[in-house]
Amino acid sequence: MQPDYLQSARKQFEYYKMLGEKTFAQLTDEQLFWQYNTESNSIATIVKHLWGNMLSRWTDFLTTDGEKASRKREAEFDNDITDRAELMQKWNEGWQCLFTAIDSVNGDNIDTTIYIRNMGHTVTEAINRQLAHYPYHIGQIVFIGKMALNEQWASLSIPRGNSEVYNAGKFAKPKHKEHFTDEFLGGEKK
Repeated sequence: MQPDYLQSARKQFEYYKMLGEKTFAQLTDEQLFWQYNTESNSIATIVKHLWGNMLSRWTDFLTTDGEKASRKREAEFDNDITDRAELMQKWNEGWQCLFTAIDSVNGDNIDTTIYIRNMGHTVTEAINRQLAHYPYHIGQIVFIGKMALNEQWASLSIPRGNSEVYNAGKFAKPKHKEHFTDEFLGGEKK
């Protein structure tokens, strides 16, 4: 079960990374830094927060607390990323840290207790915590993208009005095991 869980969790993280990137691709540089109001975060600020969280949570995650002393969480909400290149550098650095950590989990360390702010977690609980946190912020990124683009937004899921056609295609196939992300990420079908 554990290898299946780790593979499923990794695929879900990859899927949410892809949703963020498909949103970035639709937006101008200016739209990546736009804030609805002073209390709102821009996409760039959300990326900076995700980056800071990912580096803190996943660097040496089996041996050190997930809230690193070096983390400057409050500064993650300063809207000071300068351009798309810096945004993408932070985005990719954070995700790479996460994937490297997940790929390091094996039968010898799966039972390690992970600490986040001195609170013990199983490896599964630590992964689940971030599987709830990161999609929350990816949803914000997508929502900001939809607001910025309005009618020009290209749907990242089943386009409005196409549910019946989409479902008909799914139900036309025999029952089979497949991770829901496979059709988007090009994964192997079982």
